[in-house]
Amino acid sequence: MVDGGAPVTMSDVARLAGVSTATVSRVVNGRYGVSASTIAQVRSAIERLGYESSLVAASLRRSRTNVLGLVTHSFQSYTAEVLKGVMEALAQSGYDLIVYANSHLYGTYSEGWERRHLTRLSGTLTDGCIVVTPWGEVRSSTPVVVIDPVRDSTAPSVTADNLAGATTVAEHLLSLGHRRIGFITGRPNLAAAWSREEGYRRALTEAGVPVDPALIGRGDFNPESAVPLARALLGREDRPTAIFAASDGMALKVLEVAAELGLNVPDDLSVVGFDNIPEAALAEPGLTTVDQSMYRLGYEAARMLKGLVTGEWEESRRIVLPTRLVVRGSTAPPSLTTRP
Repeated sequence: MVDGGAPVTMSDVARLAGVSTATVSRVVNGRYGVSASTIAQVRSAIERLGYESSLVAASLRRSRTNVLGLVTHSFQSYTAEVLKGVMEALAQSGYDLIVYANSHLYGTYSEGWERRHLTRLSGTLTDGCIVVTPWGEVRSSTPVVVIDPVRDSTAPSVTADNLAGATTVAEHLLSLGHRRIGFITGRPNLAAAWSREEGYRRALTEAGVPVDPALIGRGDFNPESAVPLARALLGREDRPTAIFAASDGMALKVLEVAAELGLNVPDDLSVVGFDNIPEAALAEPGLTTVDQSMYRLGYEAARMLKGLVTGEWEESRRIVLPTRLVVRGSTAPPSLTTRP
């Protein structure tokens, strides 16, 4: 109530918040086009004046924005392909999409980026969010679906069968005759990275080939992280005859390092990636890789999120999509000069 006991009006809220009555109306009705800071100002004024108890303010708590969010650490080919699938799933659905990307690609600022973004988006701007490859467990006041979650995550998620895909890669290289197979890992806390390394190790062990720790380089899915690791592996006297990188971005960097060192791919070195981004087919030679259907990851994540928002899907839902090996020109049997 305001002075004199008169009912609180939108005009009172607008006056206290320092905004127009129209802006208060947009916030109350959950319409987009209002900045997060302005929404916070209006909500603060509503609480201070007691407008929270009105029927209109109560409807604000129940209303939907009909906007979904996609939160990602950075934009690369992988994310762009995921976004295509999300957009297809939301076509003619009545939902709009906000894409929120981190402005700092790597470094200490990266940790916790998804929590910061979700705090800004959840409940005011969006009805729910898709989070792509987070750095930690994801929690939000509104529904969230994670693409490639961290290990042991309990969040609803969509991922590829990374274990099967990586196992197929190692078996492919073994079938060609390779025995010294290097591996460049992804970010260790991601379930996908762990599964890809496990597939590599499992295939070698089952084939009776010892896993040599010296042939494993610790990357983080950042393509640049593969450069020093590839140089170290290929600079060894007993260098590997093949390198499997846990992402196409890193594998393409391995191709660059091999060219710098005067190594011919695939005669001197076989190289395999994982993802099947468009650049993989355009590389010279074409990159053998695992297709995890990034488009499908985005499509299924958007379908799941819509179901969570409407209550049609359960919070515990998880989807695992199949993978397939795509063989191109970057793999071949080891030459006689490179055989161990």
